[in-house]
Amino acid sequence: MNKWNSGINDRGLKEEICEIGRRIYNKGFAAANDGNISIRVGEDAVLCSPTMICKGFMKPEDICAVDMNGDQIAGTRKRTSEVLLHLEIMRNRPDVKAVVHCHPPHATAFAVAGEPIPQCILPEVEVFMGEVPIAPYETPGDQRFAETVTPFLKSTNTVILKNHGTVSFGKDLTDAYWKTEILDAYCRILLLTKQLGPVEYLNEQKNRELLDLKKKLGFDDPRFHNDDCDLCGNSAFREGYKESIPVQRAFPTAPEYPGYLQEPCGTACEVQTAPPASEDLVQMITNQVLAALGK
Repeated sequence: MNKWNSGINDRGLKEEICEIGRRIYNKGFAAANDGNISIRVGEDAVLCSPTMICKGFMKPEDICAVDMNGDQIAGTRKRTSEVLLHLEIMRNRPDVKAVVHCHPPHATAFAVAGEPIPQCILPEVEVFMGEVPIAPYETPGDQRFAETVTPFLKSTNTVILKNHGTVSFGKDLTDAYWKTEILDAYCRILLLTKQLGPVEYLNEQKNRELLDLKKKLGFDDPRFHNDDCDLCGNSAFREGYKESIPVQRAFPTAPEYPGYLQEPCGTACEVQTAPPASEDLVQMITNQVLAALGK
Protein backbone atom coordinates (compact mmCIF):
# COMPACT_ATOMS: atom_id res chain seq x y z
CA MET A 1 0.00 0.00 0.00
CA ASN A 2 1.22 3.51 -0.79
CA LYS A 3 2.31 5.04 2.53
CA TRP A 4 0.58 8.26 1.48
CA ASN A 5 -2.73 6.39 1.67
CA SER A 6 -2.03 4.54 4.90
CA GLY A 7 -4.52 6.79 6.68
CA ILE A 8 -7.38 4.54 5.57
CA ASN A 9 -6.48 2.34 8.57
CA ASP A 10 -6.18 5.22 11.03
CA ARG A 11 -8.62 4.38 13.83
CA GLY A 12 -8.27 7.84 15.34
CA LEU A 13 -9.58 9.48 12.16
CA LYS A 14 -12.43 6.98 11.99
CA GLU A 15 -13.36 7.82 15.58
CA GLU A 16 -13.29 11.50 14.65
CA ILE A 17 -15.80 10.87 11.86
CA CYS A 18 -18.00 9.05 14.36
CA GLU A 19 -17.74 11.96 16.82
CA ILE A 20 -18.78 14.50 14.16
CA GLY A 21 -21.62 12.14 13.26
CA ARG A 22 -22.81 12.17 16.88
CA ARG A 23 -22.66 15.98 16.93
CA ILE A 24 -24.76 16.48 13.82
CA TYR A 25 -27.25 13.84 15.01
CA ASN A 26 -27.54 15.32 18.52
CA LYS A 27 -27.96 18.83 17.08
CA GLY A 28 -30.83 17.62 14.90
CA PHE A 29 -28.85 18.25 11.71
CA ALA A 30 -29.29 14.67 10.44
CA ALA A 31 -32.41 12.60 11.09
CA ALA A 32 -32.25 8.80 10.80
CA ASN A 33 -29.74 7.98 8.01
CA ASP A 34 -29.34 11.56 6.71
CA GLY A 35 -26.00 13.19 6.01
CA ASN A 36 -22.48 12.04 5.21
CA ILE A 37 -18.96 12.89 6.37
CA SER A 38 -15.54 12.49 4.81
CA ILE A 39 -11.87 13.25 5.40
CA ARG A 40 -9.04 13.02 2.91
CA VAL A 41 -6.23 10.79 4.14
CA GLY A 42 -3.97 10.59 1.11
CA GLU A 43 -3.32 11.54 -2.47
CA ASP A 44 -5.92 9.03 -3.63
CA ALA A 45 -7.79 8.01 -0.49
CA VAL A 46 -10.77 9.39 1.42
CA LEU A 47 -12.41 7.97 4.52
CA CYS A 48 -16.19 8.37 4.51
CA SER A 49 -19.35 7.38 6.30
CA PRO A 50 -21.23 4.45 4.73
CA THR A 51 -24.70 4.52 3.23
CA MET A 52 -27.84 3.75 5.24
CA ILE A 53 -26.49 4.34 8.72
CA CYS A 54 -27.51 6.75 11.47
CA LYS A 55 -24.68 9.24 11.96
CA GLY A 56 -25.31 9.27 15.70
CA PHE A 57 -24.53 5.57 16.14
CA MET A 58 -21.56 4.91 13.87
CA LYS A 59 -18.58 2.87 15.04
CA PRO A 60 -15.02 3.06 13.65
CA GLU A 61 -15.41 -0.32 11.95
CA ASP A 62 -18.38 1.07 9.98
CA ILE A 63 -16.23 3.67 8.20
CA CYS A 64 -15.19 2.86 4.63
CA ALA A 65 -12.73 4.37 2.14
CA VAL A 66 -12.82 5.38 -1.52
CA ASP A 67 -10.31 6.61 -4.05
CA MET A 68 -10.67 9.98 -5.76
CA ASN A 69 -12.80 8.39 -8.50
CA GLY A 70 -15.32 7.18 -5.94
CA ASP A 71 -14.39 3.49 -6.13
CA GLN A 72 -14.48 1.77 -2.76
CA ILE A 73 -11.05 0.59 -1.58
CA ALA A 74 -11.73 -0.41 2.03
CA GLY A 75 -14.54 -1.17 4.47
CA THR A 76 -17.19 -3.83 4.90
CA ARG A 77 -20.15 -1.46 4.51
CA LYS A 78 -21.03 0.19 1.18
CA ARG A 79 -19.90 3.79 0.77
CA THR A 80 -22.46 6.57 0.50
CA SER A 81 -23.43 7.54 -3.05
CA GLU A 82 -23.15 11.20 -2.10
CA VAL A 83 -19.41 10.88 -1.53
CA LEU A 84 -19.16 12.05 -5.16
CA LEU A 85 -20.12 15.51 -3.89
CA HIS A 86 -17.26 15.39 -1.39
CA LEU A 87 -14.77 14.28 -4.03
CA GLU A 88 -15.84 17.04 -6.42
CA ILE A 89 -15.11 19.58 -3.71
CA MET A 90 -11.72 18.04 -2.88
CA ARG A 91 -10.64 17.87 -6.53
CA ASN A 92 -11.42 21.55 -7.04
CA ARG A 93 -10.04 22.63 -3.67
CA PRO A 94 -6.76 20.85 -2.80
CA ASP A 95 -6.70 22.75 0.51
CA VAL A 96 -9.92 21.01 1.64
CA LYS A 97 -9.33 17.95 3.79
CA ALA A 98 -12.80 17.35 5.23
CA VAL A 99 -16.43 17.70 4.13
CA VAL A 100 -19.68 17.57 6.13
CA HIS A 101 -23.07 17.30 4.41
CA CYS A 102 -26.27 17.29 6.45
CA HIS A 103 -29.73 18.84 6.75
CA PRO A 104 -29.65 21.49 9.50
CA PRO A 105 -33.32 22.52 9.74
CA HIS A 106 -33.05 26.31 9.76
CA ALA A 107 -30.55 26.49 6.90
CA THR A 108 -32.48 23.82 5.01
CA ALA A 109 -35.62 25.97 5.31
CA PHE A 110 -33.77 28.60 3.27
CA ALA A 111 -32.78 25.84 0.82
CA VAL A 112 -36.39 24.75 0.36
CA ALA A 113 -37.67 28.31 -0.01
CA GLY A 114 -34.82 29.27 -2.34
CA GLU A 115 -34.24 32.28 -0.09
CA PRO A 116 -30.74 33.82 -0.28
CA ILE A 117 -28.88 34.21 3.00
CA PRO A 118 -28.64 37.98 3.65
CA GLN A 119 -25.27 39.50 4.48
CA CYS A 120 -24.18 42.59 6.45
CA ILE A 121 -26.15 41.64 9.58
CA LEU A 122 -24.04 39.64 12.07
CA PRO A 123 -20.31 40.38 12.57
CA GLU A 124 -19.35 36.75 13.20
CA VAL A 125 -21.00 35.62 9.97
CA GLU A 126 -19.29 38.36 7.95
CA VAL A 127 -15.86 37.44 9.32
CA PHE A 128 -16.06 33.65 9.48
CA MET A 129 -18.38 32.85 6.56
CA GLY A 130 -19.19 35.65 4.15
CA GLU A 131 -21.59 34.93 1.31
CA VAL A 132 -23.29 31.52 1.22
CA PRO A 133 -24.54 30.59 -2.27
CA ILE A 134 -27.45 28.30 -3.14
CA ALA A 135 -26.53 25.58 -5.64
CA PRO A 136 -29.31 24.55 -8.08
CA TYR A 137 -31.23 21.36 -7.36
CA GLU A 138 -30.22 18.05 -8.88
CA THR A 139 -31.21 14.51 -7.83
CA PRO A 140 -28.75 13.46 -5.10
CA GLY A 141 -26.28 10.66 -5.62
CA ASP A 142 -24.68 11.06 -9.04
CA GLN A 143 -22.05 13.26 -10.69
CA ARG A 144 -24.63 15.78 -11.92
CA PHE A 145 -25.57 16.42 -8.31
CA ALA A 146 -21.91 16.71 -7.30
CA GLU A 147 -21.19 19.29 -10.00
CA THR A 148 -23.95 21.67 -8.88
CA VAL A 149 -21.49 23.13 -6.35
CA THR A 150 -18.52 23.45 -8.73
CA PRO A 151 -19.07 27.09 -9.82
CA PHE A 152 -19.00 28.27 -6.20
CA LEU A 153 -16.05 26.41 -4.76
CA LYS A 154 -13.32 28.99 -5.27
CA SER A 155 -15.11 31.64 -3.25
CA THR A 156 -16.75 29.90 -0.30
CA ASN A 157 -16.48 27.06 2.21
CA THR A 158 -20.21 26.57 2.68
CA VAL A 159 -22.94 25.95 0.10
CA ILE A 160 -26.69 25.53 0.50
CA LEU A 161 -28.06 22.74 -1.68
CA LYS A 162 -31.45 23.69 -3.12
CA ASN A 163 -34.29 21.60 -1.67
CA HIS A 164 -31.77 19.40 0.10
CA GLY A 165 -29.47 20.69 2.83
CA THR A 166 -25.98 22.10 3.26
CA VAL A 167 -22.38 21.13 2.60
CA SER A 168 -19.45 22.71 4.40
CA PHE A 169 -15.76 21.99 4.07
CA GLY A 170 -12.43 22.96 5.56
CA LYS A 171 -8.96 22.06 6.77
CA ASP A 172 -10.25 19.35 9.13
CA LEU A 173 -13.51 17.80 10.32
CA THR A 174 -14.02 20.21 13.20
CA ASP A 175 -13.53 23.19 10.90
CA ALA A 176 -16.03 21.81 8.38
CA TYR A 177 -18.58 21.01 11.10
CA TRP A 178 -18.31 24.42 12.76
CA LYS A 179 -19.26 26.13 9.50
CA THR A 180 -22.48 24.13 9.44
CA GLU A 181 -23.22 25.04 13.05
CA ILE A 182 -22.55 28.76 12.46
CA LEU A 183 -24.78 28.78 9.37
CA ASP A 184 -27.72 27.07 11.05
CA ALA A 185 -27.47 29.30 14.13
CA TYR A 186 -27.48 32.36 11.85
CA CYS A 187 -30.49 31.11 9.90
CA ARG A 188 -32.32 30.50 13.18
CA ILE A 189 -31.55 34.05 14.31
CA LEU A 190 -32.84 35.41 10.99
CA LEU A 191 -36.10 33.48 11.29
CA LEU A 192 -36.60 34.62 14.89
CA THR A 193 -35.82 38.22 13.94
CA LYS A 194 -38.42 38.12 11.18
CA GLN A 195 -41.09 37.41 13.82
CA LEU A 196 -40.12 40.63 15.64
CA GLY A 197 -39.78 42.91 12.64
CA PRO A 198 -37.46 43.74 9.75
CA VAL A 199 -33.74 43.03 10.06
CA GLU A 200 -31.40 45.98 10.43
CA TYR A 201 -28.35 45.89 8.16
CA LEU A 202 -24.95 47.13 9.28
CA ASN A 203 -24.02 50.42 7.68
CA GLU A 204 -21.31 50.61 5.07
CA GLN A 205 -18.55 51.85 7.38
CA LYS A 206 -19.12 49.07 9.91
CA ASN A 207 -19.18 46.41 7.22
CA ARG A 208 -15.91 47.69 5.75
CA GLU A 209 -14.39 47.53 9.23
CA LEU A 210 -15.42 43.87 9.46
CA LEU A 211 -13.85 43.15 6.07
CA ASP A 212 -10.65 44.85 7.21
CA LEU A 213 -10.70 42.65 10.33
CA LYS A 214 -11.33 39.56 8.23
CA LYS A 215 -8.32 40.37 6.08
CA LYS A 216 -6.10 40.96 9.12
CA LEU A 217 -7.12 37.55 10.48
CA GLY A 218 -5.99 35.92 7.24
CA PHE A 219 -9.40 34.86 5.91
CA ASP A 220 -10.06 35.25 2.20
CA ASP A 221 -13.22 36.75 0.72
CA PRO A 222 -14.29 37.27 -2.92
CA ARG A 223 -15.00 40.90 -2.09
CA PHE A 224 -11.25 41.45 -1.60
CA HIS A 225 -10.68 40.70 -5.28
CA ASN A 226 -13.64 42.38 -6.97
CA ASP A 227 -14.11 46.09 -6.43
CA ASP A 228 -17.33 46.03 -8.45
CA CYS A 229 -19.27 43.55 -6.32
CA ASP A 230 -21.86 44.82 -3.87
CA LEU A 231 -20.77 44.38 -0.25
CA CYS A 232 -24.19 43.14 0.86
CA GLY A 233 -26.06 42.31 -2.33
CA ASN A 234 -25.44 38.56 -2.68
CA SER A 235 -23.76 39.30 -5.98
CA ALA A 236 -20.44 37.48 -5.83
CA PHE A 237 -21.85 34.15 -7.00
CA ARG A 238 -24.46 35.19 -9.54
CA GLU A 239 -22.48 33.95 -12.53
CA GLY A 240 -22.46 30.47 -10.99
CA TYR A 241 -26.20 29.92 -11.04
CA LYS A 242 -27.26 27.57 -13.81
CA GLU A 243 -31.00 28.10 -13.47
CA SER A 244 -32.16 31.39 -11.96
CA ILE A 245 -30.75 33.78 -9.42
CA PRO A 246 -32.47 33.32 -6.03
CA VAL A 247 -34.70 36.28 -5.26
CA GLN A 248 -34.80 37.68 -1.72
CA ARG A 249 -38.45 37.65 -0.59
CA ALA A 250 -38.54 36.99 3.16
CA PHE A 251 -36.20 39.81 4.15
CA PRO A 252 -35.81 43.42 2.99
CA THR A 253 -33.33 43.89 0.18
CA ALA A 254 -29.84 44.66 1.46
CA PRO A 255 -28.57 48.21 0.95
CA GLU A 256 -26.30 48.64 -2.06
CA TYR A 257 -22.74 49.42 -1.05
CA PRO A 258 -19.93 49.62 -3.64
CA GLY A 259 -17.18 47.02 -3.76
CA TYR A 260 -14.53 46.53 -1.10
CA LEU A 261 -11.84 49.17 -1.69
CA GLN A 262 -8.66 48.43 0.18
CA GLU A 263 -8.37 51.87 1.76
CA PRO A 264 -8.27 52.77 5.46
CA CYS A 265 -11.44 53.93 7.17
CA GLY A 266 -11.61 57.70 7.08
CA THR A 267 -11.50 57.79 3.28
CA ALA A 268 -13.57 55.21 1.43
CA CYS A 269 -15.28 54.15 4.65
CA GLU A 270 -16.84 57.54 5.34
CA VAL A 271 -19.64 57.21 2.84
CA GLN A 272 -22.78 57.00 4.92
CA THR A 273 -23.67 56.19 8.50
CA ALA A 274 -26.90 54.29 8.06
CA PRO A 275 -28.40 52.04 5.38
CA PRO A 276 -31.13 53.62 3.27
CA ALA A 277 -34.71 52.51 3.80
CA SER A 278 -35.81 49.78 1.42
CA GLU A 279 -38.39 50.46 -1.27
CA ASP A 280 -40.71 47.97 0.40
CA LEU A 281 -40.56 49.89 3.69
CA VAL A 282 -41.20 53.23 1.97
CA GLN A 283 -44.20 51.78 0.12
CA MET A 284 -45.59 50.28 3.33
CA ILE A 285 -45.37 53.62 5.16
CA THR A 286 -46.96 55.44 2.19
CA ASN A 287 -49.86 52.97 2.18
CA GLN A 288 -50.41 53.42 5.93
CA VAL A 289 -50.44 57.23 5.63
CA LEU A 290 -52.93 57.13 2.76
CA ALA A 291 -55.13 54.72 4.69
CA ALA A 292 -55.09 57.03 7.72
CA LEU A 293 -56.14 59.92 5.52
CA GLY A 294 -59.01 57.84 4.19
CA LYS A 295 -57.74 57.78 0.61
